[in-house]
Amino acid sequence: MKKVGIAAYGITPFTKDDKKIESILLESAKNLFETNQNIQKNEIDAVLVSTNNNSKYLAPVLSETLGIQPKTAHSIENLCNSGTNSIVSAYSYIASGLADMVLVSGAERYDSPGQILEWDNSRGEFKHPIFWASIFTSSYKRKFNVTDEQLAIVPVKNHNQAQNNPNAFSKKTYSIQDVIDSKKITDDLRLLDCSRSCTGSASIVLASENIMKRITDQPTWISGIGQKTISAGFTKNESFYSMESTKAAAQTALQMANKKIQDVDVAEIHDAFSVCEPMALEALGLSNPGEGLMLVKDLYETKNPKINPRGGLIGCGHPLGATGIAQTIEITQQLHSNAKNRQVESAQVGLIHNMSAAATSSTILVLEK
Repeated sequence: MKKVGIAAYGITPFTKDDKKIESILLESAKNLFETNQNIQKNEIDAVLVSTNNNSKYLAPVLSETLGIQPKTAHSIENLCNSGTNSIVSAYSYIASGLADMVLVSGAERYDSPGQILEWDNSRGEFKHPIFWASIFTSSYKRKFNVTDEQLAIVPVKNHNQAQNNPNAFSKKTYSIQDVIDSKKITDDLRLLDCSRSCTGSASIVLASENIMKRITDQPTWISGIGQKTISAGFTKNESFYSMESTKAAAQTALQMANKKIQDVDVAEIHDAFSVCEPMALEALGLSNPGEGLMLVKDLYETKNPKINPRGGLIGCGHPLGATGIAQTIEITQQLHSNAKNRQVESAQVGLIHNMSAAATSSTILVLEK
């Protein structure tokens, strides 16, 4: 199986701009090619588009607007982890020998139809993600005797870290009291507990080892991949205070990379809501069950950006189809030591955690220098 690396990337700011999905996709892809002159468009074998937008034929449209005529072009949709699923597909094309270089572009508008889960009849009329998040929050608080004030450290940390990310949606820092005083959405969720839907795009080029040697002197390798889907409807979860799909995906990815979770220097965690960050940290094995918030608090107080250095989904914003790609770009920048004010010192191994719909599906990527 061929070795696969990340050769280049491009990203846009995450905003509330009202733009056509085709234009958003083009922005980050153009940024990629403008800042990476060694990438030749005629060497792109496949173009994959990650989005939940209802527009059709987006990969061929993007290919044409970029002046690319790929062998393969198609879209991938899997709600919030569409981006990492697209990266896994690109990896598979290259590792199998079907392609040598693949462009993956993800984009979403602020009004993405992926926000409302019309297919899940088990939810009744409660089809917005805030309802599963509210159940998770209530269950986690009850199981581990956690307070709203303790959970508030997650958005406080991540909005604070987002200020070092020029592409982040958040432009403000908040206190624990600000989180508690923000608008109440459900009995257990406040506005500042939630990631924000927004407009944004991220693009990445994956390439085989032979190509990587020719086009970059800063290779980043995808050494581990793990995926697990346990259901579509979240009522099939084994519990509402743990992420079983994340546990399984992490075990697979770390085994493939021949790494332990303790080897990970920096991680991007899918903090769609405050409770998701401690739950994910526990599922990954970075902390014991019920102790994820202790880790978050320690990282914040010691100004350690190891977890969600770009601000996570809560601080950075959450354009569904772009999120997993943006997370991967962040880890790539960290491993290249060019993340500027949010740099984790001496980062050698990074991990991406990207999930969908109450962690019914999770994807884990392990990256190495």
